[in-house]
Amino acid sequence: MNRQSIKKSNRRYHRAQRIKKIRKHLEDDGRFLQLKNFNHHGATSVHTHVVNVAWWAHRLADLLPAKTDRESLVRGALLHDYFLYDWHDNHGHSPHGFTHPRTALNNAKDDFDLNEKESDIILSHMWPLTIRPPKYRESWLVTIADKIATFEETLGKRKSKKYRHPKTSGK
Repeated sequence: MNRQSIKKSNRRYHRAQRIKKIRKHLEDDGRFLQLKNFNHHGATSVHTHVVNVAWWAHRLADLLPAKTDRESLVRGALLHDYFLYDWHDNHGHSPHGFTHPRTALNNAKDDFDLNEKESDIILSHMWPLTIRPPKYRESWLVTIADKIATFEETLGKRKSKKYRHPKTSGK
């Protein structure tokens, strides 16, 4: 294995460990595990989706030369769809695309202490559908990562090997 592939492998390992550590904290201290109960895009659960978004946001941050608050980036990504209902049922949550960021933010604030970046990530991730653009680099990265993950999940192209939801993994 050459030096560059070792470096790339180390980045992947550290990215996965950071996401896993933050995810575990959210699972232990809030209602985060409830996200496994709701389908999001196709056969992808909301839980799997937010982990995919965290992975993509972290990957994008790795490509940038600028400093990024990785803790806020990952927490915001994991909580960006913390709305805690099945939006397919349409039980008074319509129009979901416009309203769920505020619901997710309110739920996240009920369960966790959020900083300004994390709040902005949650509230602005649906831009340009919603009119509130992201304020921080971390918010922009999650907004972009959300579009990438949604596109892949909708087309069924990406199956996360490490974070696949049990119902969709065949296990």
